[in-house]
Order: sequence, then C-alpha cells, then structure tokens
Amino acid sequence: MHLHRFHGGLDLPGHKAESTDGGLRRLPPPARLYLSVLQHAGLPAEPCVAAGDDVVRGQRIAIAEGGAGADLHSPVTGRVGAIEGRPLPGTSGIEVPHIVIEAADEGPVQSLPALPEDADADTLRARIRDAGVVGLGGAGFPTAGKLAATRATLVINGAECEPWIACDDALLREHAHEVVRGARLMARASGAARVLLAVEDSMREALAACSAAVQAFGQDLVELVAVPTRYPEGGERQLIQVLTGQEVPRGGLPRDIGVIVLNVATVRAAWRAVVLGEALFERVVTVTGPGVAKPGNFIVPLGMRVSDLVEHAGGYTPGARRLMLGGPMMGTALPHDDFAVGKTHNCVLVLGEAQLRRDDDEMPCIRCGDCASACPSRLLPQQLLWQARAGRLDEARGQGLFDCIECGCCDLACPSHIPLTQQFRLAKGELLARDADAANAEAARLRFEGRRERLERESREREARLAARKAAASPDAVAAALERARAKRAASDDAGERP
Repeated sequence: MHLHRFHGGLDLPGHKAESTDGGLRRLPPPARLYLSVLQHAGLPAEPCVAAGDDVVRGQRIAIAEGGAGADLHSPVTGRVGAIEGRPLPGTSGIEVPHIVIEAADEGPVQSLPALPEDADADTLRARIRDAGVVGLGGAGFPTAGKLAATRATLVINGAECEPWIACDDALLREHAHEVVRGARLMARASGAARVLLAVEDSMREALAACSAAVQAFGQDLVELVAVPTRYPEGGERQLIQVLTGQEVPRGGLPRDIGVIVLNVATVRAAWRAVVLGEALFERVVTVTGPGVAKPGNFIVPLGMRVSDLVEHAGGYTPGARRLMLGGPMMGTALPHDDFAVGKTHNCVLVLGEAQLRRDDDEMPCIRCGDCASACPSRLLPQQLLWQARAGRLDEARGQGLFDCIECGCCDLACPSHIPLTQQFRLAKGELLARDADAANAEAARLRFEGRRERLERESREREARLAARKAAASPDAVAAALERARAKRAASDDAGERP
C-alpha cells in the first residue's frame, strides 16, 4: 500500500518501553470510586440512582438524555454513597456531578444479552449505545453516533504517537484478536467496504500480534498497515492523509470525505459490548514517567483516583516534579492527584526536572518560520501569536486559529521557547466565550422581537374585535336585525295559520 506524508510534525524520542515490559495488569477497585456524569463529548448524563441505592457491576447509573451523550455504568458492586460536584481536569474549577460508589466485596455482574456478530447494523449501533461506548482515544465522541452514517473507509487508529503513552500498544500485544474482530463489526455497523488497521512501525510486538489476528480473523476485509512513527500521526486528520492522500477540508470532518476513524480500544470495547454484553466501565491506562517508581499499563475501573493509580505504580519518586493527565504534548497538567480517571483518560504521566521547560526561558520571536514548518495543520503560528497578543482575534480566526489541533509541535520547534500553544488555547477560549455571549444576545433579541410582534398582533386582534362589536351595534345594523326578527316571526305566524 502506498503511503503519503502529512505536512510538518516531529520525530520524538520514544518512551514506551518504560511501561510495556510488564504487560497489562488488572487493578482491584479501591474502596471508593468517583464517576463523572460527563465522560464524553456532548451533554452530561442524568443520574438514575440516588444516594443509598445498591448497585451491581455493569448496572446503568446515568442515562444520556436525548441521545447527545453516553450512558454510564457502575464498575463495581456496591452502594451509592453520594452524588456530589467535583471539578474535572482542565476545566478551571467548574464542578460536574460525580456519582460516588462505595465498593463492596465481589458480587453479581449485570450484563446485556450477547448478540451474534452478524447482527444487522441498527442492532449493533443500538447495543454500542446502550453499553456507553465512546471514543477512547481522547475525544470521547459517542461511538454509535459516529457509525450512524455510511462511510466507504473505516480506519482503526493504532498510531499511538505521544512518546510516553503505551496503552494502545499494550492492548494490541495481548488483545489484537478482539480488535480485529471488532473492526469487522464496526465495518458492518458503518457500511464500510474497506478497513485499514494502522499501527506505527516502531510498535513491533503489536504489529506481530495484529498480523496474526488479521490472518486468523480478518476474512480479507481488514488490512494491516504499518505507518511511520512521526508525531502527531495519531491525529485523525493526519492519519487519514497518510493512508489515503486526502485532506479533511477546513471546518469539515472525516465523514465529508467518506472516512470514519476509531481508536483500537474503542473497537475492542464495542466488540465486547456486542459479543460479551459488557458495558464500558473500565479502560487501559498508562502510568509512566521518571516521577513514578514502577511504570506500567493497567486495566483500571472508571472512577479510580489518580492518587490510587500512582500508588499501584509504586508511588512517586523523589524526582517527581509535574503531574499530567495525558501525554507530554497534548496532556493536561494537574494541580493535585485527587481527580478521577474517566473514559477519555489514557495516561497518567509524572515528569521530572529534566523534562520541564523553565517559565522564564521565553525570548522574542525571531521570525525564523520553524513553527510553520513543524505545524501539521499548515498554519502560520507566528502570525497567529501576533494577532492573539494584539487582541485581533477575528483576524486570527480567519487565519485558521480553530484549525490548530494544539499538538505542541510549534512549541518544541520554537528556538525562542515561546508558549505558542498556550496562547492559542487562551485565544480560542476568549473567542468561544465571545461567540456564546453573541449567541445569548441574539437569542435575547429574537425573544424581544417575538414578544413585540405578539403584543402588536394581540393589539390588532383586539382592535378588530372592538370594531366588529361597534359595527354590530350601529343603527343600521340594529334596524336590519329587527327587520330580520319581524320577518322571521311573521313567517312563523303564517305557518301556524295554515290548515
């Protein structure tokens, strides 16, 4: 298969071996789990349990209202201790309801009825929706919604390009057969005639496992493709370009060119939901970095706190300096380790002093253009930076600010150590807030104009009713009415006198 190249990107040193040597390890649930009702793109799910309720493993505890979200299921058998507000990572302290479950000893498991792998597309999508499956690569889009429209090509994304994250690598080494069988199911659910399983060429053990699984279960439908290891190739737009040579249009989505991209862990979760009736209540998480004693890849129940995860990885080392949720390039720095792991969280990374950049290292831009050469979205970061800092945000929007995928390539390429990505995030946030204010103002204007039109219409209707009553009370109208009454009475008398 002929591969293509995307613009820019970086060759980054890999650090997957630090966590993959021990294989996958399943963690026991802690005494208490904290499950956010917003673990997906869309609206928060509505809790369908209350404090004091007993729950079993696999039971639905929150429901996606209106289909714009994903259901949530309990990872353990236990009791609901509370429903309380807790902040989510990267949300500036905004609190979201969390269902707190106090785990009990091993108990019953609530499963969905198993379905055959040759079930029709509607049945498959309904099951995937009922199991609460969302994109496990980070975006968290409800998977059933992505599968709803027919696509020609299905891409299974195993290009795990962040240098420290290895959860997909570890998953493919041990469960490639479930991923391949899941790929066939996803092709049926989406109507795709072509399935490409993309794995980075540096993930040799995972490639070998996938090759064996494709031969055993691919049925001439799933094609394994080894793609070059280059950051940020795991981004769906970059991966689509590498595999097909097509570029997703600005402001568009992969579906606009007939492609759907699903993460390997998402595909496996969907297969387990269909064939085993298992809801999505756990995921693989990489815990790594020089700041943890025993890095590894763990099967983690959703709702486990970061502090519990780090403890299972041997605890912090004396050199731990920064805690992150996600990779070093696109992850979120955490102020503490009391946050809970959700469906979209694939890595807990603890960095040391050597991996950090000092805040006072920034120097003036020298207009070298290295950031533009590295940008995979073909943007001009130095121009966007000037516009953002000058407050010319509308111009930055026109220059493609929202096409920035916040991959951090420009930051690493910049010899002046300017935090470009951080500035772009701030500019996007300000524009989104401005857009929200404008939308609210427009909604208020429409409500005001609608009320004014309603009052004017009611006033016209009242005037018309008054005019009609006045017309009915005029002398001519009264005389005409009396004449009609006399004529009716006369006609009645005449009818009574006839033999």
